[in-house]
Amino acid sequence: MPLPARVVRALLAPALALAGPAAALAAPDLAGACIQADAPARAGADLLARRLHERGIDPAPACPLTLQFITRPALGEGFVLEQHGRTIAIGVGQPRSAAYAAGWVLGHLHGTRLALAGPVHSAPAMAVRGDQIGIRAKNNSFDAWTPAMLARQVEDLALMGANRVQLVAPVSDDAAASPLAPVPARTAILATARAAHALGLQVALYYPLLRDYTRPGDVTAEQADFAALVADFPALDAVYFPGGDPGHTAPAPLFAVLGQLAAPLHARFPAAEMLVSSQGFDAAGFDAFVAQVRQRPPWLSAVFVGPQTRSPIAAHRALFAGVMPLELYPDTAHAMHAQLPLQRWHPAFALTEGREPVNPRPRAMAAAFADQAPGTRGFIAYSEGVNDDWNLAQWLALAWNPHASTRAIALAHARRFIGDDRFATLPQALERNWRGDPARNPSIGMTLAAARALRPAAWADWRIDLYRYRAVYDALVARRWAAAQAADRAARAALAQAAITGSAQAVARARAALDRPEPRATLALYHQLEALAARLWDKARMQLSVPRYGASNWERGANLDRAMADLTDRAALLPRLASALAAPGEAARQAALIALADRADRRHGALYDDLGMPGAQPHLLRGWGELADPQGRHSSIVGVADHLPADGWPLATLTYAETLYENPLRLAYRLPRGRAWCLRLTWAGEDYWRTMAVYANGQMILPPRQRPSNPAFVEVAIPAALTRQGRLALAFAGQAGAGGGGRGQQVAETWLIPRSAQIRCDGQWTGP
Repeated sequence: MPLPARVVRALLAPALALAGPAAALAAPDLAGACIQADAPARAGADLLARRLHERGIDPAPACPLTLQFITRPALGEGFVLEQHGRTIAIGVGQPRSAAYAAGWVLGHLHGTRLALAGPVHSAPAMAVRGDQIGIRAKNNSFDAWTPAMLARQVEDLALMGANRVQLVAPVSDDAAASPLAPVPARTAILATARAAHALGLQVALYYPLLRDYTRPGDVTAEQADFAALVADFPALDAVYFPGGDPGHTAPAPLFAVLGQLAAPLHARFPAAEMLVSSQGFDAAGFDAFVAQVRQRPPWLSAVFVGPQTRSPIAAHRALFAGVMPLELYPDTAHAMHAQLPLQRWHPAFALTEGREPVNPRPRAMAAAFADQAPGTRGFIAYSEGVNDDWNLAQWLALAWNPHASTRAIALAHARRFIGDDRFATLPQALERNWRGDPARNPSIGMTLAAARALRPAAWADWRIDLYRYRAVYDALVARRWAAAQAADRAARAALAQAAITGSAQAVARARAALDRPEPRATLALYHQLEALAARLWDKARMQLSVPRYGASNWERGANLDRAMADLTDRAALLPRLASALAAPGEAARQAALIALADRADRRHGALYDDLGMPGAQPHLLRGWGELADPQGRHSSIVGVADHLPADGWPLATLTYAETLYENPLRLAYRLPRGRAWCLRLTWAGEDYWRTMAVYANGQMILPPRQRPSNPAFVEVAIPAALTRQGRLALAFAGQAGAGGGGRGQQVAETWLIPRSAQIRCDGQWTGP
């Protein structure tokens, strides 16, 4: 709540007395302005001076305007600004508040003019606002950054309102060292901690526990390693211990070892907080975790809630109200197989841009913040580098002011880092690019034109190329997906005509359709993408390719390597075409080709769902949806398997629908009465195995079993009595009490087919 004007003036009285009685200007000009600060505010004031210098704004001898920083502890973490004559008095509550005020100035600076029309009072709504900087091999950028680059990122976080910087300890589930690291990880971590501490930000450590703590020797070794690391830190305000992801310790031994680690931590930093997360546990493990927290161990400061947590935040609020504070660990980095998934993300994007793309999602992040933040004291974002720059900026802005508009956040981001106000439309435009079929989305072309029209300032950093890269990538996907769909349609149309043209001619036409080369316009977009990837490597050490830039793997942001991936069913069809041509007799060859053309099996009257393809799932119940259900706990989610079409998997097999934890995947049908039916399904998805059962109108028709292969093709009869009323509700139920991400019930395709002489439904079906 803003302070009254009289209170603001009382806090700024010393500076205003020096300034004299002259009236303020509506948009003061900072050209030639001088900056003064008392000792506590000096680091933040110097940060502002450096960033203004980059913009060509330096003090003039006559000081036409003075920005005077004054420390007033009554302001807490907040700050106030008021112009009085030739002085802009900036009151700051704490040393880091000077950096927040500097961020406000830069975010409201257009050229040299500051949008200051009257007194400003600003203070954060949430107590904890931060980001994780993971200097580890899996990270898509930070592992290759120099200490100077990391220090600048800390400054950027402060300018955006962060008060806590979390560093991943060099004991995570990564390679021992990154081959890209300019200095050892421990050196970089400690240098980043010093940079944060110098600005007055809190320093936090993310410390996974990966040993077997049922063995006394492992506990002793952990104590020694932890104490040695803590002793090197210049400051440490909090240590975060994940319950899992990574980690595998049951709650009782986990809490026991944490109690022992409290001693070396508090011997060095008596006020340091200790937090533990509820990640990774199955149902029994989560109940045991709750029991441990309810005992209120004296060392425990809060519980943090992040990815791979089976119990939703609402349940945490109910369980721990009045017992333990809650904090969030939101996954801002990932688009799929994630805590905040894109629930209906088109497979053309998912297969190419992948799990860790450049991913501004203003609507989705606003919904996630509104769902997650109430009842918590704040958050540390789980990030894997720079790809989620926008999402992090939005979370920080909302934690400062939950009512901030996307437009205002984007405009401030543009003015701090890019220098062209037109950027303010780009995050929302990029989010619109990912809605629906890319071949039919006119937003993609308009977004590319808008990105190309931006004219960043000479001081703009790597962020401008980050968003240009996404705009170009989306346009490339749209063009290539449209061409792939046209090729697949032409190939299947040719096969469907086999009885007219003959098998040999049908196959020749299908192959010709699938073998069309990439046109020049498509290749031009790809070359633009390559150039932007090279610039992002040079400026931000962003690892968009494994062979070119040393990324750890494709899932860790290296999507340049998949930009030209085949999006047709060519690799799946060609061997099947050869097999069909080898059939004895022309009639058999033609029948085989016609069957390949008709994957949906319309010739037998099938009711078909390609469950992983939005727009081709007529019987799928989608649930609440992304805005009402950001984590997808009550929704169906589209996903892609860990394969490519080039591996010989048809797109319909590669893509699937899934639900999480105990929420079944559901389909609903209205059927003609008096018919017997056969259910066929392609059971395919990620390369892990969990049990799944199938129910029809509440009756189990397939007992819980593990998938025998990936993919697996399953056939089961639907008893006629179940569909006597002309309705059928199918439910695919996963393993009860599962932990981790809760994924498992993943189904790629379903066919509901009237039983006949041709469709006997005896369980012997081997796939389409």
